[in-house]
Amino acid sequence: MFRKLSLSCLLAAASTAAAAAPPPPNPPKLVVVISVDQFSADLFAQYRPHFRGGLKRLSEGAVFPAGYQGHAATETCPGHSTILTGSRPARTGIIANNWYDLSAKRSDKLIYCAEDENEQGTDSEHYVASFTHLKVPTLGDRMKAANRAAKVVSVAGKDRAALMMGGRDTDQIWWWGGSSFVTLKGRPSDPVAGQVNAAVAKRIATPQPAMELPGECKARNYPVQAGNMTVGTGHFERAAGDTKAFRASPELDASTLALAAALRQDMKLGQGPQTDLLIIGASATDYVGHSYGTEGAETCLQLMSLDRDLGDFFGTLDAAGIDYLVVLTADHGGHDLPERTKLNAAPMAARVDPRLNAQGIGAAVGTKLGLQGRLLYADSANGDYYVSRDLPAAQRAAVAREAMAQIRVHPQVAAIFSRKEFAATPMPKGPPDSWSLAERARASFTEDRSGDFVVLLKPRITPIAEPKNYVATHGSPWDYDRRVPILFWRKSMQGFEQPLAVETADILPTLAAQIGLTVPSGEIDGRCLDLDQGTEDSCR
Repeated sequence: MFRKLSLSCLLAAASTAAAAAPPPPNPPKLVVVISVDQFSADLFAQYRPHFRGGLKRLSEGAVFPAGYQGHAATETCPGHSTILTGSRPARTGIIANNWYDLSAKRSDKLIYCAEDENEQGTDSEHYVASFTHLKVPTLGDRMKAANRAAKVVSVAGKDRAALMMGGRDTDQIWWWGGSSFVTLKGRPSDPVAGQVNAAVAKRIATPQPAMELPGECKARNYPVQAGNMTVGTGHFERAAGDTKAFRASPELDASTLALAAALRQDMKLGQGPQTDLLIIGASATDYVGHSYGTEGAETCLQLMSLDRDLGDFFGTLDAAGIDYLVVLTADHGGHDLPERTKLNAAPMAARVDPRLNAQGIGAAVGTKLGLQGRLLYADSANGDYYVSRDLPAAQRAAVAREAMAQIRVHPQVAAIFSRKEFAATPMPKGPPDSWSLAERARASFTEDRSGDFVVLLKPRITPIAEPKNYVATHGSPWDYDRRVPILFWRKSMQGFEQPLAVETADILPTLAAQIGLTVPSGEIDGRCLDLDQGTEDSCR
């Protein structure tokens, strides 16, 4: 048995199996929404036979194994913005984790999705967290508008997860701030959060021995060299005070669930006449995936721990006698590091050519056109590129044409789309697994924030040229990054599985139907999913 990492408040009760019975006729008293960062449909399929705790329970409900974050910009912030808004990034306005606003008043023109860049003395790394860039209401916002008595709590390992799912009108919102859980500027401290932070601080101050490797992880336990780093055999041994190692380990999710459980108990969520909402962003799987890759012993240990911790968390809700509905999904998938992928029957995997970057290409374009200064801006080789606003319109157009021409012929580039092409591309319709590359990119394009053109790399090209802190990532338009599970569970729900493609934008209208909340269809992109296996329609 591997070492348990759960905090004491997660161990109040064991999960209980529900006897088969007709679904409750009334709305649930508590809706629990869980996003597991970087939990791809591939990982769900690989580990599903091994789940014994909370993920096993959810696997026996209404299962949509082919959920899609349909858009091309498969990053944390856009993905979380779809889950509880019913909308794609083109509507939410969250086109990426970071984008450029070359008209921004501050010297740093890079904008972080969950910041307020108008706060004095800030930049994209030293920012004041905010939901200001989210253009649409969340489920919690709509619940509050319909009934002020509804309580909304959002807790996550990342600020962008808590804010993009929680929205503007939360009673409590907390995220991991590096050494403790923190909240929005101007929000008062909370004694319950303070108690959890004290317990977490005590834990971080205590060194942690390596976790014992369960049998299902042993085949993945072999070393892989990525640059100067070796991954694949990490068992989360941690020195006292090492907050970075704490973050990229099962300890982060256990602590996040502990805070969620403590706030639920203190605020009596699910115990009043109204329906309440508890939002949880489990972020550790993403940090582990970036730091060690998705196919090694580290991710295996992380998912086995999360499965157990979720089971313990659901056990606290069972013990409280709450009628609750759970949905679990992810903000995006992920791709393993190319060095290990090559060892496992995929020799075409590669790291991005370091010459494929905005500054280098901009310099080459400047040389050809006889222009000086920085001409191009981009946060990554993959995604939005912006042409300098210091140039006259004719020169800007010439720079865009030449840059696109040079990038298009690069052997690692799959496609490149201009703003003019996006204007001619309608929003995608139909199943997300049938969308073209242009439609995937269109789903995360906005007129006011997107670049002058968008670059999409070919499959299995990792946009990290040299592994340093991170060895693997996501962000591509390919299905290994787009496909995520969507799992619904409620006591006595008759489980079923629908393998056809659906969208994470479908979650909001589905939950709204479950709690009797009206959402005008013209305000969202998603559709309600019928969670009744038989002839009844839960969307009516």
